[in-house]
Amino acid sequence: MTTSRTSRRQHNAPTINDVAKHAGVSPMTVSRVINDEQTVRPTTREKVKASIAALNYSPSVAARSLAVGEETRIGLLYSNPSSSYLSEFLMGSLDQAARSGVHLVVEKFGDDMSVAAVMQQLKSGRISGIILPPPLCDSQEMLDALAKAAIPAVAVATGRAPSDMLAVSIDDFQAAYEMTQHLITLGHSRIGFIKGNPNLSASDRRFEGYRAALTEAGIADDPSLCAQGYFTYRSGLDAAETILDLPNRPSAIFASNDDMAAATVAVAHRRGMDVPSDLTVCGFDDTPLATTIWPELTTIHQPIGEMSRVAVEMLVREMRGRPKPGADTAETHVMLDYSLVRRQSDAAPRMRPKA
Repeated sequence: MTTSRTSRRQHNAPTINDVAKHAGVSPMTVSRVINDEQTVRPTTREKVKASIAALNYSPSVAARSLAVGEETRIGLLYSNPSSSYLSEFLMGSLDQAARSGVHLVVEKFGDDMSVAAVMQQLKSGRISGIILPPPLCDSQEMLDALAKAAIPAVAVATGRAPSDMLAVSIDDFQAAYEMTQHLITLGHSRIGFIKGNPNLSASDRRFEGYRAALTEAGIADDPSLCAQGYFTYRSGLDAAETILDLPNRPSAIFASNDDMAAATVAVAHRRGMDVPSDLTVCGFDDTPLATTIWPELTTIHQPIGEMSRVAVEMLVREMRGRPKPGADTAETHVMLDYSLVRRQSDAAPRMRPKA
């Protein structure tokens, strides 16, 4: 595992210690007032409330629950269309939550839900922190709402992590570059590409890596070889049909995730094409789907389960205010290693007569 460390942006927001100093009481007394405990004298309670108002202090849910020793509840908020991706992500999160002694609450962010409604639900459920897998990791509205509510969060698999936020990812650019370079090395020069959801920064990084490898190899950019997908199997079917309808179709197609790559294989088979003799197909993520179709997919292995485990670990450490052992600065962005996994869906292009 490799990590990159950045300095966390300095915030001037008051802390519970600032309130305690302003009111002339202990931090524990401030905590008791915040949690509406009846053991605090009325005069002291009013003094603390006045200090909270004067300093415009906004206590986080994490601080409240940890201060009184309650069960720590963290949320996993998801809206990912890929069940394979979500399954791996969930298993890793549950495993680390159990190891860290916290309770994991899984919530779906539906199309009919508003960010405000979700925030209210999180507050009422006393959620202390949030894990955001894609696509919510790139929702600025969600990130702003969590920051305003002082609820710590970790963005997972974002292509461009904010410098002031916890994040776990891989190098999507380099991974896509390496896969495209692999196809070029096999002898492919017409390589189709199925893009991911345009609202996700990781999609942009993968497309940029694909184009960079082509440029480096001196292969001209052909926009007709690229089709828009949305990380769903259905969108992969449509994108593959578009690319394979070209008069001079490509000898290889690189899809931005395994769901769309599996759909491409299905389209090729329906057209009577052999994979990989007639068409090489490669994916990204290495979800269980990659090894349950035939032929098994050559793909980029993204350690989804490990990413979710690291995210939970980082979030709990953040909430408890404990630096990682041996760390001299706040570790805000962890970059995990990826790998290119070769299976049966790639081969050198077969020589075909020109149409």
